[in-house]
Amino acid sequence: MDSQDLQVLAALRGWAAAGHRAALVTVARTWGSAPRPAGAWMALRDDGRVQGSVSGGCIEDDLVARMREGRIVGRQPFVLTYGVSRDEAARFGLPCGGTLELVVEPSPDLQGLADLAARIEAGQLVRREVDIASGAVTVADACRGELLAWDGRRLATIHGPRWRLLIIGAGQIGRYLAPMAQALDYAVSVCDPREEYSVEWNVPGAPLLPGMPDDVVTAMLPDPHTAIVALTHDPKLDDMALLEALKSPAFYVGALGSRGNNTARRARLLEYFDLSEAEVGRLHGPVGLPIGSRTPPEIAVSILAEMTAVKNGVPVARPEAAASAPARAGCGLA
Repeated sequence: MDSQDLQVLAALRGWAAAGHRAALVTVARTWGSAPRPAGAWMALRDDGRVQGSVSGGCIEDDLVARMREGRIVGRQPFVLTYGVSRDEAARFGLPCGGTLELVVEPSPDLQGLADLAARIEAGQLVRREVDIASGAVTVADACRGELLAWDGRRLATIHGPRWRLLIIGAGQIGRYLAPMAQALDYAVSVCDPREEYSVEWNVPGAPLLPGMPDDVVTAMLPDPHTAIVALTHDPKLDDMALLEALKSPAFYVGALGSRGNNTARRARLLEYFDLSEAEVGRLHGPVGLPIGSRTPPEIAVSILAEMTAVKNGVPVARPEAAASAPARAGCGLA
């Protein structure tokens, strides 16, 4: 599955090949309850077709009208602001006084966009800068942790897989989890030394890394933009990965298994490995939110839901009903 950035880039290039002119619109800044975050992209074709979004729909309608009326022309980037007044916020569906500041590029350089798409597809993290006064656009390597920057004159946006996910285990759950995570702009990699599983791994863009789990975790140098999920259900493999993952700055570390299995795992990690109670306490196990998952795709959804909540700083308290429910063999999400 393509990331949203790649979908917008593909639309711009495809429309140009068909003889259409198109603009690129970027959310540069938001205030209040804006519906889309800073950095969101939208492609706008000369006949009003769109790809991507910058709001819940009303602002898109206004941009389409501007394009059809010939008010988005030329090559010079410019800034549009929506929702300054209470009446305008209500008109454009921006609740609680929300405001959006957009940078509009009426005729973005297609070769530059093609180069950007190639770098994103290659798994690179890229910074794209637009100078409003001159219209100059530059593209350079970005560092993990870099954020969008906008001072009213220059807009720098970050593109590519900003987050990483290492899956330990190339089984069924991993086959669903990997493409779902890619759709959320994770760079996904997989480790599974068991040949009976690894030889069948064929998820595009999610490479199978050779080696034992602990060595792979150490080699990838986990940072606060990294998630590590152990799914083999084999303590000899999962515990090796968790030993290194729990000592790292990874923002999310999870392990498949029932409540009983994870209780035993925590005791094992404390007794036999050089891990503190605080480090073991970081483990999300059973992995994922308790949503009654039974099938591999449902379990993958629950894992990504919990990862997203943790990434966004949202508490993920588990309901008492789920905690008291009987464990379901195999799903690890009782």
